[in-house]
Amino acid sequence: MRKYETMFILKSNLEEEKRNELINKFKSIIETDGQITSVDEWGNRKLAYEINKLNDGYYVLINFMAGTELPKELDRNFKISDDVIRHLIVNLEDK
Repeated sequence: MRKYETMFILKSNLEEEKRNELINKFKSIIETDGQITSVDEWGNRKLAYEINKLNDGYYVLINFMAGTELPKELDRNFKISDDVIRHLIVNLEDK
């Protein structure tokens, strides 16, 4: 298993229930084949630049351990979710 870190930004205008549902969805995808080491919700922050006419986003950082196929599945799910503004998955062992 390799160490990974993912950060994703959700739309800031989401209701808390919907936001928690999305975060739990992504956590459950990770937990199917991996292990979460930490979850850090940064909350609403101003974006560095406007994205799709949005100036704010809800930031979430998750550190996890998983096999090599899990990040591809996680990336696919981030891409098909309309409420995810941006996402990034980084392999921490390639440094």
